[in-house]
Amino acid sequence: MQTKQAKAYAAESSTAPLAPLQIARRQPGPTDVEIEILYCGVCHSDLHQVRNEWSEALQTVYPCVPGHEIVGKVSAVGADVKKFKVGDHAAVGCMVDSCRTCEHCQSGHEQYCLSFATFTYNSEDKHLQSHTLGGYSSSIVVDEAFTLKVPEGLDLAATAPLLCAGITTYSPLHHWKVGPGQKVGVVGLGGLGHMAVKFARALGAHVVLFTTSPSKKDDGLRLGAHEVVVSRDPEAMAQQTASFDFILDAVSADHDVNEYLRLLKLDGSLVLVGAPEKPMPVAAFNLLLPRRNFSGSAIGGIAETQEMLDFCAKHNIVADIELIPIQKINEAYDRLLKQDVKYRFVIDMATLQA
Repeated sequence: MQTKQAKAYAAESSTAPLAPLQIARRQPGPTDVEIEILYCGVCHSDLHQVRNEWSEALQTVYPCVPGHEIVGKVSAVGADVKKFKVGDHAAVGCMVDSCRTCEHCQSGHEQYCLSFATFTYNSEDKHLQSHTLGGYSSSIVVDEAFTLKVPEGLDLAATAPLLCAGITTYSPLHHWKVGPGQKVGVVGLGGLGHMAVKFARALGAHVVLFTTSPSKKDDGLRLGAHEVVVSRDPEAMAQQTASFDFILDAVSADHDVNEYLRLLKLDGSLVLVGAPEKPMPVAAFNLLLPRRNFSGSAIGGIAETQEMLDFCAKHNIVADIELIPIQKINEAYDRLLKQDVKYRFVIDMATLQA
């Protein structure tokens, strides 16, 4: 297969900093869309993957070019592409392919592909017989079936985090039919949590933010929460007992999920979208009495992701971001570990040319 060179930032090992690297991209095939990348969000999973911290489940292959929150401009299209033309704004999220034939793919849940989806980086690349390389790069080539249209009117840089943080929180809210008349909790105000607050408010729910940081109260209210509860205050937590229809837990640090299960009504659901490192003990009677549900959710399918982008355009929802040059990516990773960002780093990929 013919290839051409692209600029990128990559890690050569789990202990190496990200640094410039030339990579190969395939020439667009008949159904491919080539995208000049304008912005790429920085997800906490980028850091985990670069440092091989998920090695038991997902061994990192080096060199690793992270990035799965991609927004750019179409620079070329294959002969059979129907949805895109050169000059369109397009986006790519966490997946660039799947088997497309299993029951989950057929029902629009490609993220749960029974053969495992092809992720935007660190997956097998069937085209180049290597591994996929992500969005910390000048360009990417993706089949149009896994390429998304960016609606008019959205700020392009602030749209990038919607491709992971956005869909990861929208999908469970959509699946569990969150809407008017419901009391909804959001645990944690980070990259995921701040999007969950915005979505739940736009869906018409009464939104309560739970945070360990009293200093985040004003920001929580600004983002759309009706109430902010400091989870370290036992009295404040007790006042919320058995009152929630739905709680979205967006915390990846170790924490006691039982505190939040106790806040659910009969048949209420607590859905985990954060990924704590250690197993989470669950007290049986927090599920049994009253009947409660504890579930998880991962990103969203392609059709649902497009629906989310269109919803964002309708309700003027984008992420709160800090725009950085690619040369500050290692510093951004250090700040990410300290939770020193409100609420998502986005790389201005024009700086890759510097």
